Amino acid sequence: MTLEPIATFRSPLSEKFGLPRQSGLAPSLEGEIVFLPDYCDPSFVRGLEGFDRIWIIWSFSANHPSDKPSRPTVRPPRLGGNVQMGVFATRSPQRPNPIGLSCVKVEEVESGKGKLSIRVSGADLMDGTPVYDIKPYIPYCDSFPDARGGFVQEHEWVTLGVDSDGAGILKKHFPGKDCEAIVQLLSQDPRPQYHSDPQRVYGMAFGGKNIRFRVEDGKVYITEVR
Repeated sequence: MTLEPIATFRSPLSEKFGLPRQSGLAPSLEGEIVFLPDYCDPSFVRGLEGFDRIWIIWSFSANHPSDKPSRPTVRPPRLGGNVQMGVFATRSPQRPNPIGLSCVKVEEVESGKGKLSIRVSGADLMDGTPVYDIKPYIPYCDSFPDARGGFVQEHEWVTLGVDSDGAGILKKHFPGKDCEAIVQLLSQDPRPQYHSDPQRVYGMAFGGKNIRFRVEDGKVYITEVR
C-alpha cells in the first residue's frame, strides 16, 4: 500500500521538542491544514462546516530510521521514562509504521485563490507534517467516556506553573493567543522525564523565535526569548 499526502500541516512549532504529547493539551495552539494542489477543490470538504472536530491521520515525518523500534517495548513519559510498556499499548512516536492520529477542533475552513485549508486548534503536529487523511469526529461513536484508560489513567500527569515574570516576558514577544499556547505547552513539561537539573536551560522554537527556559520546583522560569 502506498500512502500519498493530501495536505501539509503548518504550525508555529518547527521542532519536535515542545510539541504537546497528545492533541488537545494546548487548546490555544493554532495550526493550519493546507491542501496540496490536487485536493484544493472545495468539494473535498463540503459538509465539514457541520462538524466541530476532525481526526487527522498523519506521518511522524521527523522520525529518524533508527527511531523504528527494534524491540516490542518503549518507555512512556507518563511513567517517568523508566518503565517499559508494549509499543501497541502506548502512543509513542517510535512505531513500526510512523503513523499519527490526532483529534483537533475545527476553527475555520478557508478557500479561495486556488487555496484550500482548515484552521484548527489543539493539534500536536509540527510544521511541515504530511497529512494523509481527514475524517470527521462523530460523538455518538467516537466518544466512550467510561472506557478504562490503563496506566495513563492510573498515573496522573503533573503539570508545571509558569513564573509570573516569565509570563511577562512572553507577553512582550507574542500576541495573546500565541502567548496562551506557549504557557499551555510549557505547563505540560516538554523536557525528557529523566531530566531534573534545575539549572539546565532548554530551548523551544515557536513562531521563528527560541524560548529559553529552565524548570525548578514544579515551575517554569523563562530566561530569555531569542
